[in-house]
Amino acid sequence: MAATNMNLTGIARKLVLDKHLDEASALEAVENANKESIQLSTYLVTNKLVPATVVAMISAHEFGLPVFDLSVMDTELAAFNLVEEKLILKLNAVPLFKRGNRLFIAISSPTNTQALDEFKFATGLSTEAVLVQEDQLAVFIEKAASAMDTGMDDMLDDDLGDLDIGAEEEEQQAASAADAEDAPVVKYVNKILVDAINKGASDIHFEPYEKRYRVRYRIDGILAEVASPPINIAAKLTARVKVMSRMDISERRVPQDGRIKLKLSKKRAIDFRVNTCPTLFGEKVVLRILDPSSAQLGIDALGYEPEQKKLYMDALANPYGMILVTGPTGSGKTVSLYTGLNILNVPETNISTAEDPAEINLEGINQVNVNDKVGLTFAEALKAFLRQDPDIIMVGEIRDLETASIAIKAAQTGHLVLSTLHTNDAPQTLTRLMNMGVPAFNIATSVNLIIAQRLGRRLCEDCKTLDDLPKEVLVSEGFTKADLTEGVKIYKAVGCDKCTNGYKGRVGIYQVMCVSEEMGRLIMSGANSIDLADQARKEGIDDLRRSALKKVMQGVLSLEEANRVTKD
Repeated sequence: MAATNMNLTGIARKLVLDKHLDEASALEAVENANKESIQLSTYLVTNKLVPATVVAMISAHEFGLPVFDLSVMDTELAAFNLVEEKLILKLNAVPLFKRGNRLFIAISSPTNTQALDEFKFATGLSTEAVLVQEDQLAVFIEKAASAMDTGMDDMLDDDLGDLDIGAEEEEQQAASAADAEDAPVVKYVNKILVDAINKGASDIHFEPYEKRYRVRYRIDGILAEVASPPINIAAKLTARVKVMSRMDISERRVPQDGRIKLKLSKKRAIDFRVNTCPTLFGEKVVLRILDPSSAQLGIDALGYEPEQKKLYMDALANPYGMILVTGPTGSGKTVSLYTGLNILNVPETNISTAEDPAEINLEGINQVNVNDKVGLTFAEALKAFLRQDPDIIMVGEIRDLETASIAIKAAQTGHLVLSTLHTNDAPQTLTRLMNMGVPAFNIATSVNLIIAQRLGRRLCEDCKTLDDLPKEVLVSEGFTKADLTEGVKIYKAVGCDKCTNGYKGRVGIYQVMCVSEEMGRLIMSGANSIDLADQARKEGIDDLRRSALKKVMQGVLSLEEANRVTKD
C-alpha cells in the first residue's frame, strides 16, 4: 500500500484505499484521462470502472464539497440562460441557481476549477461548486441544450428552409433587414411555427426580458414555455417575424399588426395573425394561428349537446333574424360562427363578413377587413353590404350603438345576421344591447338565438382515471340528486405520452338560448339579466355551469377543468 500512497493522489488514491479499484487500474485510468484531456471522474464513470455514486461521494469527502442529487432538479428552474450553451458543453458544468450575487455550479469533478472561473467571468457573479454524479450531469446538460434551443444546426432541415411564406415576403427581404436573413434564424423561426402547428397550439408568444428570452405556446388554452433561445439573438428573431408579416422593422416604438401565410403543402396553408408590442426590453411578438380547416370540422365536432345543436341549426335555417355568439377572447366564437357560415355557404346565397381582421378565409364568402384609419368601420362595412344584395351578413363584433342599430335593421329586413359580443352569458347579452341604447322592441323582434360559450380541455381517453369524490363534494359543486341517483362517474386527468398533463384537445361548453315570446315580453318590460336568466331556467335552458357538469358526467371534462372555465 506504500506504493499506492507514493504514485496516486486525490480521488484515485482514495478509490484504491477503499478497494473500489486496484492500483494498476487506477494508474491506467489517470494516465488515459490525461491523454484524453478529460476529468478523471468522467473517465471512470464513462468506462464503468466505478459507479457514479461512489465517485461523487468520495470526491465530496476528499474536497469538502456539498453533494446534490441532480435527478430531482427541475430543468425549468435551472439558470441555464445566464451563460451560452457552448460554454456549458465545453466545461461540462451547469449553472443551477442564483442566490444574491452567488451562482451555484454543478460539476462532477472537484478539480474542474476552470468551470468556476469561466462562469464567474461570463456572469460577473461569485461562483460556488456543487458536486453531482457524472451520469446525472450528462443527462442534465442534454436537457439544458434542448431547453436553450441554441443548437440551430439541428433545425437546418431542407423542408423548413423551403417553406413558402408568400410572394410578398420576397419584396420585403430585398428591401431591408439583412440581419434577419441569417439562415439559422430563418429556419429557427420556421421550426417554431411548424412545431406550434404540429402541437395544436393556438398562439405563439416571443417574449424578451432583461436577461433571458422565452418562447411560449398556448396549447389547449394553457400557456407553456417551449424554448429559451439566447438573449443575444432576440432582435434577429423579432426582425425575422416582422419581415415575414410585412411590418416596418425600423419602427420599434409603437404596436404593429401583420399577417403571415405559411404554405405547408400544395393543399394546406396556415395563416398567422401577428401583433408586436414594445416592452421594457424589446418588442413582444404574439402570433395567433388561424387554421381554415377548423371551420371544416362540422358542427358535431364542436361539442354541442343534441338539443343545443338543434337550436343552432334551426336558427341558421331562418331566412332573417340575428344570431349572437358571446364569450371571452379565445373561447372559440369565431369557429362557431364560421361553422355556421360554412353550412350556409352554398351557390344560392350571398354571404358578406366584416371582421377585424378576417381570421379564417373561406371560398365563396366575401370577407372585408375593417380599417378605422381610413374610415372603414363595422358600421360603414354594414352599410355597403346592404347595397350589395346580401342574404347573410356576419359582423365580427358589435362594439357600438351605430353598428348594433344597422345590424338589427338588417335582421329585421330579410337578412340573417351573425355577430359576437363580449358578455359573460346569454341573458347578459340582451341587457348589454339595451345598455348600448338599442330599443327593447328592436331587440325582442330581431334576436333569434344567443350562444354563450367557453372552451375546456378534453380529458385524454388513454390515461384518464376515475376520481372518487364524496357525495357532499359533488352536491356542493352543483350536481343534482337525480345525477347522484343515476350514479355519477367522474374522471380526473393523469398524463401520458399521448397527451399534455392528462388533456388532449378542447371541447366547447355552451349555453344556447332562444329568445322566446315570454322572454321578448320581459325584454320590452325592461327586465334585467337576472330576470332573463330565471326565465331561461324555467324554459329548461342549461347555463354554462350545468353544461360543463354534463360534460363532466360524460367523462369528457374533469371537475377541475369545469371549475376553471365556469367558476360561479
